[in-house]
Amino acid sequence: MRRKLAAGNWKMNGTSAALAELKALAEANATAAVDILICPPATLLHRAAEVAGDSAVSVGGQDCHSATSGAHTGDLSVDMLKDAGAESVILGHSERRTDHGEGDAVVLAKAESAIAAGLTAVVCLGESLEQREAGETLDVIGAQLQGSVPDGCTGETLVVAYEPIWAIGTGKVPTLEQIGEVHAFLRGRLVERFGEENGSAVRLLYGGSVKPANASDIFAVEDVDGALVGGASLKAADFAPIIAALSDS
Repeated sequence: MRRKLAAGNWKMNGTSAALAELKALAEANATAAVDILICPPATLLHRAAEVAGDSAVSVGGQDCHSATSGAHTGDLSVDMLKDAGAESVILGHSERRTDHGEGDAVVLAKAESAIAAGLTAVVCLGESLEQREAGETLDVIGAQLQGSVPDGCTGETLVVAYEPIWAIGTGKVPTLEQIGEVHAFLRGRLVERFGEENGSAVRLLYGGSVKPANASDIFAVEDVDGALVGGASLKAADFAPIIAALSDS
């Protein structure tokens, strides 16, 4: 049985004051029926890990460099993330792919580095609106999965997040049938590549305008094991109903 995961990506939001929201979330979830992950900006990561403590909330990074050290000004290695308290790292988010030109090969190298260091790689996949309207969604997702995910992954080392680019922060959400189609496709590809045991153990998250109002319906879709949430994860009061919906699913 895959344990459900509610993951929050704070993106480029949050200063020291935001740790109060994390504290409230951790206090409300000293234990939880689902796993909870918060990925704050790097400036807060170490303090966030201390605030989360031994609660059900873990913290992760939003990106990493594939190299473990070197002349890479402004970048963070996986060892730095681990040293700061991270247990996971988001990789291949559409904002990194688009804004920083990161292709599948770059994401793959980062995922390999993260997994080798003992971090869980949360690898993001997603199609543009143009690709969706052209009927290319599964081709795009399949190519990203093949090119961005390392060999030998298990449910402990890999989480896959399907985030249609056109739904991130727009308020637009695919139909439940569209979400189900992609998640079923991903599950099939994972089982085909990693075998029944490992492929069935990898958690599949949906991300893209997930809110308390639509969370229950999304979590009822087969092979949706949780969510990667943006804006709604910034406030404990907004994230709590999503966690509750996931717990009840």
